[in-house]
Amino acid sequence: MGGLVEDQIRRAVRSLADHDLVVAREVIRDDDRVDRLESEIERNCLTLLALQQPLAGDLRVVSTILKIITDLERMADHASDIAKVTVRLADEDWIKPLVDLPAMARLAISMVRAALDAYIHRSVEEAMAMIRLDDDVDHLYAQIFRDLVDLMRYRPETAAQATYLVFVANYLERIADHATNLGEWVVYMVTGERNELNT
Repeated sequence: MGGLVEDQIRRAVRSLADHDLVVAREVIRDDDRVDRLESEIERNCLTLLALQQPLAGDLRVVSTILKIITDLERMADHASDIAKVTVRLADEDWIKPLVDLPAMARLAISMVRAALDAYIHRSVEEAMAMIRLDDDVDHLYAQIFRDLVDLMRYRPETAAQATYLVFVANYLERIADHATNLGEWVVYMVTGERNELNT
């Protein structure tokens, strides 16, 4: 499920940059696959809880999985939202070169990958290193937001597309936040401590 979500985000951003409607529609369609995986994993976890009654560390593993799949599903929703912007803007020339949005996307995707690796390795250190990257995503988001607002101010005819691009930046920022959540759940799974580590 994590690999599929990571791929969904990557393809959604590529579809936007390339005006690729075929890829965008695939991303939108594949959101259902993520939803089905979430339901399947949730059923398996609930069955484990009912039949095995895990304790302590095992219980934390199962509860962490239940939390992680929720964040992954929401990331996939945001990827689908980006693909829908691709469809909406497919016939328009860009009001400015797409440089910062793809950079932000690469960073957010790297956070998702690092969060999944931290989960697989049960590594608090990897989770903490990934969480610190969220500040870089936030800085890029603020820069993109300022640039697009300035563009709308001085070239009002760009307002509609600029608004959609702000939406895309916001979706990417939310994906990074969900990756941060994954890292926090990994720390909880390993240590039993649940703290907001990036405020």
